[in-house]
Amino acid sequence: MTKKNVKLAYITNDSARKAMFKQRNKGLMKKVSELSTLCDVKACAIIYSPYDSKQEVWPSPFGAQCVLSDFKRLPEMEQSKKMVNQESFLCQKIAKATDQLKKQCKDNREKEITYIIFQSLIGKPLHQLNLINLKNLGWLIEQYFKEIQKSIGTLWKSPQPQEATDAGVMKGPKETFTKITEDHPVQMLQQL
Repeated sequence: MTKKNVKLAYITNDSARKAMFKQRNKGLMKKVSELSTLCDVKACAIIYSPYDSKQEVWPSPFGAQCVLSDFKRLPEMEQSKKMVNQESFLCQKIAKATDQLKKQCKDNREKEITYIIFQSLIGKPLHQLNLINLKNLGWLIEQYFKEIQKSIGTLWKSPQPQEATDAGVMKGPKETFTKITEDHPVQMLQQL
């Protein structure tokens, strides 16, 4: 049975909130233990709860103190290298989402213009297009034209079929000629 998605919002019912805290707290401690064991990393967890007077510490207060002292011994640049606060985290997310939106808009624009090109090829008129769509159409046609020119340039730079030779075989546009050597089977048969 799959777990249902939980709405991430403050739980107003006191008993339900306390039960959820205990369940999540136990799961969090288990995950920290798994992370430490499976990845062989130093980890600790300290949780202050409104339901208990003392904090809960994993693996032990001494173990947590060792991890924290190791962390504090690092240079300040190393300590803060991957740290983010809520504001910088949200700024990173927004920047990433903005880039994805720009890419998706560009892809959508190309698909729309490609659709317009195909519609014009089957005879639909282009006079209903606005200025923006006409500019986009011109841009896309220009991009296709550049790709075609690049392909033609690549083809002209590659060796022509008449010039290609391959171990005694000269290839022409319509036929293949075999260079006869002393070891060639056809020549050996003719000698017999």
